[in-house]
Amino acid sequence: MAESWYYVDGSERVGPVAKSEIEGLFEVGKLNSESYVWTKGYDNWKKIAEVDEFSSLGSGSEDEDTDDDIIAPVEMKVERAEVERSNENFDFTSIDPDEKRITIKIGLDRGGSEAEYGPFSLNQLKQAFKEKRINAKTLIYTSGMKDWTFLADLPLYQELFEEMPPVIGETERRSNTRKPFIARMFFHDQNDVFEGVCRDISVGGLQILVSGFPGNVGDTVNLNVHPDNSDYCFVASGKVVRLLDGGQGFSLRFTDISDEAKKSISEYIDHS
Repeated sequence: MAESWYYVDGSERVGPVAKSEIEGLFEVGKLNSESYVWTKGYDNWKKIAEVDEFSSLGSGSEDEDTDDDIIAPVEMKVERAEVERSNENFDFTSIDPDEKRITIKIGLDRGGSEAEYGPFSLNQLKQAFKEKRINAKTLIYTSGMKDWTFLADLPLYQELFEEMPPVIGETERRSNTRKPFIARMFFHDQNDVFEGVCRDISVGGLQILVSGFPGNVGDTVNLNVHPDNSDYCFVASGKVVRLLDGGQGFSLRFTDISDEAKKSISEYIDHS
């Protein structure tokens, strides 16, 4: 990462992340001009509004956005998979080791706030483990699994990391109860079905981690969202405002969202 940044989420310090990550979080409303950031060379934390590198954030207006009337909308449907899936029956040996399809969740593995990143390949996980950026208690998920699982439970653990997996106690396992927020995406101009993991959700927008996203900045997206609990479902429309680094997904800002949908999102966040 050429330029590393940190930001404050609640009372937790998060990072290092790329500058574009900060910009993406700002676009979806996860961060704002009063949020604190830090990078090498700073004597102390600064508000985003005080940082020259982010001077362009929030300076635009809706009138300056690309005209929706000349953008072909990207139809997206986000829903829970109807087929019951089992981690135990998932065959990790069938995954191409260079295919980016695994999402990770950090937080439980280091006693901090939870955050999702990815998608990564098995070979990238191997390198990250070697560099001590992830560990056996890092949670992983990929399409075809029922829910998050510990890296230590990966059948290929010993082969990939050249050590015996540690024993994870039942207390820690019981804390891993919330299923991933899955987005299944159907695009009107393609036959492929994309499945990703939603993250950094707010009433302003969200990010979706998905490999090979076929859309572009400015595309309009219609969503029918069903997280792991149908009590939090909602519908909304939004605009793709940023493509994440490395083709890892995109940030979306809501442009048409009801009060009922905002309430559902707020309740989901409160119960996360």
